[in-house]
Amino acid sequence: MKQINKFKKEYEDIEIPSELDQVVKQSIQRAKASQKKHNPVKRWSLGVAAAAALFIGSINASPAFANSLANIPVLGSIVEVFTIETLTMDRETYQANLKTPAISGLEDEELQASLNEKYIEENKELFKQFKEEVADMEEVDAGHLGIDTGYEVKTDTEQLLSIARYKVNTVGSSSTTMKYDTIDKQNNVLVTLPSLFKDDSYIEVISSYLTKEMKQQMADDENISYFAFDGSDLDFQAIQADQNFYITSDHKLVISFDKYEVAPGYMGIVTFEIPSDILSDVLVGDTYIR
Repeated sequence: MKQINKFKKEYEDIEIPSELDQVVKQSIQRAKASQKKHNPVKRWSLGVAAAAALFIGSINASPAFANSLANIPVLGSIVEVFTIETLTMDRETYQANLKTPAISGLEDEELQASLNEKYIEENKELFKQFKEEVADMEEVDAGHLGIDTGYEVKTDTEQLLSIARYKVNTVGSSSTTMKYDTIDKQNNVLVTLPSLFKDDSYIEVISSYLTKEMKQQMADDENISYFAFDGSDLDFQAIQADQNFYITSDHKLVISFDKYEVAPGYMGIVTFEIPSDILSDVLVGDTYIR
């Protein structure tokens, strides 16, 4: 047993080259030089093999070196968003084009499946309703009807994925609505607006900022307008507890309003980036918003 322990100690005490990268390069160069007359693919393979052998030998020779590798981030699975289904109708006065997104690559397959099912069922139901409305309008032989849905990836980082799904209904004029999903890819969490904050005090904090911002925008630019009651300077009172939102790649909170929700139609979808400093006292932490 003592002899075994002695060999083990000698094995673990083997010194690792201080300039590992240089040694790897030298090994590759030697392998290439020795194979000048052979196939270049073979020479490359031998160089890689030499480097791999040195790397593996270094891991085996030193537990400390091996342990240090555990702290190097490993590239995770690639998360992708793609169009899984398109539902269409193209008649003289009735057009539909519904693009359905799907997510692949999330570690939590149950979360991924639930989101994909939601997106598929959402568009199927919209298409069903559209066809029913078309049938009703055809009976009276009048009208124009259209629907268009799609999606946009707003944020895609190592940690966060924010997907925006839009719906445009056209009946004379058009209306646009937007829905967002923000996913923590590392922790497999679907982030909601309330989950970001300690309590519901965020509603007042954000709403107060938005009221001032809307007024300031109108004062600065005559082309910007928000709804106002007669006798008041602003219709907007407060955001919903589950107001539409997404998180940017630099960890900023963006609040979103649908077309006609707080402003005339020409303003379209209206978004506001909320300064992180006004949220610091009400945030649960700085994992998502900084």
